[in-house]
Amino acid sequence: MAVSHWLLTSVLFLLLFITEVSAQQQGCSVDNSRPSVHENNLPGHVVTTIHLDPGFTVMIRPNFLDDSFFTIQGSELQLSQSVDYETTTLLMVSLICQNAAGQSNVLEIHVTILNENDNSPVFKQTNLTKVVLEDTKVNATILARENLSASDADLDIIFYELTTIVPSTDGYFAIKGVNNPEIYLQKALNYEKFNSTTLVLYARDRPVGSLEETNTATATITIFIEQTDNRSPRFLPCNFINADKSICISSPYIGRVNISEMSTEPLILQPGPIYAIDPDYSLNEKIVYSIVDGDADQVFSVDADTGNLTMNKPATSLDSYLLQVMATQVNNIQKYAIASVQIKVIKKSNHPPRFESGSYKGKVFVGLDPGSFVFQADGDPSTPLMITALDDDFPNKFNPNIEYYIENSADFTVTRDGLILTNVMLQTPKTVNIQLIGKDTESLQEASTAITVDVIIAIDKRYTAQDMAILGGTLAALLLIALVFLGVIIYKHYGKSVKYLIRKKFSKEISTGYQNQSYKQDEHQNGSTKQHKMLENGSVQSLTYVQEQPELSLPSSNTQEIDSLPKASIASTIIFDKEEEEEEMEEEIEREKEVKSILKTDRSMADDGYKAVWFKTDVDPDAGERVEVIEDNAADGDDDSDQDLQKNEEEEEEEEEEDYDKADHHRGLGVSFASESSSLPAAKVIVDLSRTDAVTEDDSDI
Repeated sequence: MAVSHWLLTSVLFLLLFITEVSAQQQGCSVDNSRPSVHENNLPGHVVTTIHLDPGFTVMIRPNFLDDSFFTIQGSELQLSQSVDYETTTLLMVSLICQNAAGQSNVLEIHVTILNENDNSPVFKQTNLTKVVLEDTKVNATILARENLSASDADLDIIFYELTTIVPSTDGYFAIKGVNNPEIYLQKALNYEKFNSTTLVLYARDRPVGSLEETNTATATITIFIEQTDNRSPRFLPCNFINADKSICISSPYIGRVNISEMSTEPLILQPGPIYAIDPDYSLNEKIVYSIVDGDADQVFSVDADTGNLTMNKPATSLDSYLLQVMATQVNNIQKYAIASVQIKVIKKSNHPPRFESGSYKGKVFVGLDPGSFVFQADGDPSTPLMITALDDDFPNKFNPNIEYYIENSADFTVTRDGLILTNVMLQTPKTVNIQLIGKDTESLQEASTAITVDVIIAIDKRYTAQDMAILGGTLAALLLIALVFLGVIIYKHYGKSVKYLIRKKFSKEISTGYQNQSYKQDEHQNGSTKQHKMLENGSVQSLTYVQEQPELSLPSSNTQEIDSLPKASIASTIIFDKEEEEEEMEEEIEREKEVKSILKTDRSMADDGYKAVWFKTDVDPDAGERVEVIEDNAADGDDDSDQDLQKNEEEEEEEEEEDYDKADHHRGLGVSFASESSSLPAAKVIVDLSRTDAVTEDDSDI
């Protein structure tokens, strides 16, 4: 084989050399003895140009290879017909050059045909149908490559693309690769979601997105899905919990029976009777029912074919039953489903719920937010509309198990208490008729009533800034008047008390400056001298309701400061203003008419048995009066007198608080008197004026 290859190569090289030499022989020549032309060129396409020496002519050698494809027009070698690359890739023609003398030579020209993309890919079948089982495994081959491959006469590489024209079925089928049209299952099938689809397979001689001219072929594949028994039964109603709807969960069934009663009819359950189906609808295998748990006393039974639940005997307690009911395929016991059935045992209801009226009216404004109250239209317009149902089975007719819902309108909703609320924002005025249902959740009995709601436009009252300013000024004036009136009332009721507290504090400060410190100092030193002077005067000084001051010690600086004050200043500080003083004097005169002071020094004989108290220094020993002398003991006198003084001071302080107006006046006088008397005796004399002959000349002077 190697010798043949080299031999063939040598012959071709020699042939080309001879041809090239021949082309350069005298007589005629061409520009290019090995030209190339594209396929599908029109007739008359110039292949090459011929050059002749003088006296020479040229012609195409007849019956030589591809002479039918060429013609000579003047000095041009042209194609006489269109050339197809798919049938001919190389053309050979021989030219004979000769003159009149009979000399000639031959020129051989090889024309290469260039391929053009002028053919589209071709499928063996443009329409295919395939049945696929629902339980086909993912990645399984659906259609083989040999059934889908396309051919291209241009011998181009084919590029494939698969699409689907049925919505929601994309992504289940795919091809192996861009140059491999084999179709396989990419995602698990679901007969419930779709049972057929149509695919379109594209074959192109250029890649997708190429800027070159592209020829395309298509094939349509119809896929039919055949359902298989791959799902277990499911109870209805149920809710799908995944997007492809392959899993559906059912809610528990709920029923009610009266205690001590046995129903002969199938029990009414919510949300419906016990019912299960085979999700493989096209197969629809037979299903049977049975109670597998929750009925130890065998109070209930279920029909195997229909699923109807009945009673075998009455329930004897108010306890609920929670039954487990199983639905099983007859052809395959491994395919089953379980549902819960709750049976509530209740007391018998003799009266269903009822509404007091068959119709109610309400109103609500346009543009309110959802959840706004509907107000009464016939009653108080500011009271929300609340409708409640009555139940004559209860003493107060209030059944806490009643729930409310609106049956025929989504614009309104109702609360558990019966309040009607908007469910959406109402945009336009209108009248809405709704049906309100009250349902006893225990007995499942219902009552209904009609409600007419008028949706109206609210009147918007807006206040200007001027209105608000006027309102603010009015309120400020009223507030000022109220404060003045309150001040007057406080002054009328508490003015005197305040003045009294101020005077009391100030009078105490002044009076403590005039304590009988000199009395204490001169009690033993000058006592006898003062008594002697008083006896020589032969009279007892009159004491007019003097209130003894408590012995309080003040700093010496305060005492000196107060001692330095003039008496007129002290008197003016303590005495009331003129009007109050006159009023108090009048009250004092009236009081003195009724009660006489026990300190009265007037030894009048008009009152039999009258007793008066004087200090010992004020008693005239020669007057003949019968007196009782309280001795002044040096040892115990101080303590006793201090205790008596303190006791008297406490009693007098209480009297001051009860009647501060009168007591304060007399206290002022007492302070003036105390300021003039620097000392007082330590003993008292009680004088009995019962004798008529006890009045002396000195007494009359007093």
